[in-house]
Amino acid sequence: MEFLQKITPRKYQEEIAKTCLEKNCLVVLPTGLGKTLIALMVVIERMKQFPGEKVVFLAPTKPLVDQHYNSFKKFLPELFADMQIFTGKVPAMQRKKIWETADIIFSTPQCVGNDLKKNLYSLEDVCLLIEDEAHRCVKNYSYNFVAQKYRSQSKNPRIIGLTASPGSEASKIKDICKNLCIEDVELRDRDSPDVAPYLQELEIEKIKVDFPSEMVEIQHVTKKLFEQYVEELKRRKVLWGPSSKTGLIELQKKIMATISRGNKNFNYFLGASACAQAIKLQHALELLETQTIQSFNLYLKKLFKESADKKSKGVMRLVSKPEFNFIYTASNELLAKNKEHPKIEKLKEVIQKEFNSNQNSKIIIFTQFRDSASAISDFLNKIKGIKSKVFVGQAKRTSGNSTTGLNQKEQRRMIVDFSEGKINVLVATSIAEEGLDIPEVNAVIFYEPIPSAIRKIQRAGRTARLVKGKVIMLITKGTRDETFYYVSRAREKKMKKSIESIKKDLASGKFTTKEKQERL
Repeated sequence: MEFLQKITPRKYQEEIAKTCLEKNCLVVLPTGLGKTLIALMVVIERMKQFPGEKVVFLAPTKPLVDQHYNSFKKFLPELFADMQIFTGKVPAMQRKKIWETADIIFSTPQCVGNDLKKNLYSLEDVCLLIEDEAHRCVKNYSYNFVAQKYRSQSKNPRIIGLTASPGSEASKIKDICKNLCIEDVELRDRDSPDVAPYLQELEIEKIKVDFPSEMVEIQHVTKKLFEQYVEELKRRKVLWGPSSKTGLIELQKKIMATISRGNKNFNYFLGASACAQAIKLQHALELLETQTIQSFNLYLKKLFKESADKKSKGVMRLVSKPEFNFIYTASNELLAKNKEHPKIEKLKEVIQKEFNSNQNSKIIIFTQFRDSASAISDFLNKIKGIKSKVFVGQAKRTSGNSTTGLNQKEQRRMIVDFSEGKINVLVATSIAEEGLDIPEVNAVIFYEPIPSAIRKIQRAGRTARLVKGKVIMLITKGTRDETFYYVSRAREKKMKKSIESIKKDLASGKFTTKEKQERL
């Protein structure tokens, strides 16, 4: 394609770009298959079609904004367009000035959204709006406000949404399509006939580990304690739905909303306290079943501290219960004997096997929690030849042995070190799932399965692009690990069916997102 430098688009990228030029399009493509290049091709054509008009490229985080800006710089001639990054650090009046001369603006949706609310500039002369990680286009997220303003202001509107997965619920995908006024959906995955030739073989392995009897006993007593609170919630006639962690969090929101509306019924206050303790116990169970004994033990210590600081009467009552003291003592005894969750030992075997077969391997291990990430990384660094680091987001944490956050500069430095082999194992939380330009890895290890199809697809997309890759999942038998593994598989299948159904409905006119707009 004219103007593109140092890169040749693949056939499926050209096909998808063609659709994006003709209609507002949602592009669903796994991580690493070149969504940014598709966007770049559409940008070139729209700017040729509407000389003098602008392009706005939005991404949810500053590192992603930087990444897209650098990709465009790399693949476009220097004089093709004036490209600028908008951030909150640039004073508003300066942004207003930059807007007047810039051709392509890269920004977070919050920054542009705030500017539009203050009428700093108009989107009248924007011929293309790109929204990356478009699965976020739900509820009151800034993406929706910007898209709405764009549709009402632009003389030549065209919208592209980019995502690795929009989720599995048809209703949510329809909401995304409505919010972006989508007219067509382009879906590809690893098995699509036009994509498969460009990818390397991906081996998927699930490794099941037994849950040791000593841990089963702790699990049993924790569940017994948890059930006491669930029974109380039922007795108070506030719990009718599931007692899962998410179900209880929803219940907590409802109870607090009822109280904040002025309902001072004492039953609700006691229900709110019981619900808060039930959530804490569900979280403790999740740590015990799926993470490490160390992270479970640290969490119990944190609750003891909350009680000692008299932060909550509910927590004070919880830690005074004999069952709570039993699980705390039992976890202390296991740690004193150097007993850890069996996944940790299995992980060590897996890592050693990978590095024995290829000493230049690069591996990402994904885990839900920072405490687990720290424990895993510390454990792996005891293995000869392993140079592991924890890759987390910016939030600072100082309690216990928790790791502090990494700012964006530190994140970029770590990605460079990983790319150059100074680090060969990254232990990452969700920060490494979405979009970031992390180099090709030989294996992705899920320390625990996750129920979200979006996150599963994003994690797995980190491997088997340029070289053969593996996805390895560690699953503890008889725990929520098994449930989550099958839930995410089912949701991934459901996502494909939902998208295909919506695509057909858009084509036939059964489902339309077009708004009738009268332009004066």
